[in-house]
Amino acid sequence: MAWCEGVDEVRLLIAPTTTDSSETGGEGIGRIISLRHPKSGTKTCYLLNNHLLQEIHWFKQSYGSWFLGDYVSQDGSLYTATPIDPVFLLLPLFEEARMKKGNDPGKFRQLDEIIFVADYPEYQHLLSIAENCMQVVCEIKEVGSLNFFRLDDSKVLAWMYHKACQLKKALPTLDQNYAARDDKDTMAEAVSILAEYLKDEPWLNLFCRHLKLNLQEATRKGLEIEASPFTAENNIDASNTLQQKNGHDKKNVKTGRQVKKAKVETSSHNIKDMFTRATRKRS
Repeated sequence: MAWCEGVDEVRLLIAPTTTDSSETGGEGIGRIISLRHPKSGTKTCYLLNNHLLQEIHWFKQSYGSWFLGDYVSQDGSLYTATPIDPVFLLLPLFEEARMKKGNDPGKFRQLDEIIFVADYPEYQHLLSIAENCMQVVCEIKEVGSLNFFRLDDSKVLAWMYHKACQLKKALPTLDQNYAARDDKDTMAEAVSILAEYLKDEPWLNLFCRHLKLNLQEATRKGLEIEASPFTAENNIDASNTLQQKNGHDKKNVKTGRQVKKAKVETSSHNIKDMFTRATRKRS
């Protein structure tokens, strides 16, 4: 079963269910697409299913397999997919497309021109999504039956502020320690989470100035956390390599915090050992 281009091995992926394709006009079958990560620009895999874009996280034990019906998947990795706002992925493209210089707000461009990215043909799958979601951060000019888009700085700031306020409200429900912190510290933590998906220039610097926050202080915690991104190039090989290594071996990969580092279980035992111990107990 091919789950990614050039790979025929089976993987286990847990993802949110979507509405029926007949209601949404979707294809009904999820696909793995390669896009540029909005922060680092590296090629990263995402799941697109019925117009719902999701980022993929990877968890791996040193030993493990999956029993899938009558089939045993040798790779015991666990992949999970969580929804991500497509605006994060599309914002860098729209910023480049408007070709802003100084105080000039830039040019209006057609959507198919903006979404065209060399070496990333799968951005075309986001055309229908972009037309709807990017209205919240863009000015739109109608010329006949055509729509032309241009990023609006004030709309982008308002969108980022809305995201930060949502995170600020959610953080105390996830950790009681946030209840004892003042609003500025909690907002700084929210901005550090947003910083995983936004480039420093122009948006993070602009947003921090707007909130009167220090950019380095706001993003410090995010930079200290190590993570392993689900990239198209390295995670397939890393998944197979980790299966063969001893549980005490560790692999350090330093990137953004977009995906949590693969965790290694050091006390795992294989199935043969478990049956051996069970037989000894009976005797």
